[in-house]
Amino acid sequence: MPLDFSKYEQLKLDRPADRVLRITFDRPETYNSLDSTGHRELAYIWRDIDDDPTINAVILTGAGKAFSSGGDFKMIQEIIDDYDARANAWKEARDLVYNIVNCSKPIVSAINGVAVGAGLVAGLLADISIAGKRAKVVDGHTRLGVAAGDSAVINWPLLCGMAKAKYLLLMCEPVTGEEAERIGLVSLCVEDEELQDKALEVATKLAGGAQSAIRWTKYSLNQWYRMAGPAFDTSTALEMLGFTGPEAREGLAAHLEKRKPDFPKDSPL
Repeated sequence: MPLDFSKYEQLKLDRPADRVLRITFDRPETYNSLDSTGHRELAYIWRDIDDDPTINAVILTGAGKAFSSGGDFKMIQEIIDDYDARANAWKEARDLVYNIVNCSKPIVSAINGVAVGAGLVAGLLADISIAGKRAKVVDGHTRLGVAAGDSAVINWPLLCGMAKAKYLLLMCEPVTGEEAERIGLVSLCVEDEELQDKALEVATKLAGGAQSAIRWTKYSLNQWYRMAGPAFDTSTALEMLGFTGPEAREGLAAHLEKRKPDFPKDSPL
């Protein structure tokens, strides 16, 4: 059945071309951070897209200067403080990844500016990821004091190799759009002013192509991600376990106070 635009409060939806849906993170005043509502919407919109026979391709991008700055601090504080919020966040983080992987329609991401957290998950799990040259891609989990959950374990080693994935994930090193393309983390890098046009060009070609062939090719390639499911499930569970400990509290405090975190120097592990 056709996707109901009114269900979505924080994701801006429009149709820039025939049979193409565009999803825009639309909180530019917070660099498109996601609160609990936005996080839930991003996790489950892919099921509605899959059920809509009028959609053949999807574009995902951000309004203003950023793609997405990830979960907002209020949501992170709730995850730290409240068991129910933490359990729900784990379920949504897991469902976000598997729903994108299992969505039959091809997804094109147009990564503009900062890309972090759940937004980055969707951006890098997209079937074709296109970054602007000034994009800034970073997985900030260990800087926050939790394990790199989300999707990094399922796709980063495949995209850019285990050695580079470990370096970027353990060090929380940011990479530009150009560097992300060079190491294979994204499909393409283009001039920032050309980003949206390129994404629309690619999505339009996909929307007009042989749909069964495109969707079955995506399904087959994504078996690589499905095979990594157990490793991904472990990473998300350990991420949520980390939110119960002192490192996450210090990491969030450091972010809020705009200072370097002072993590405990030892660990029981």
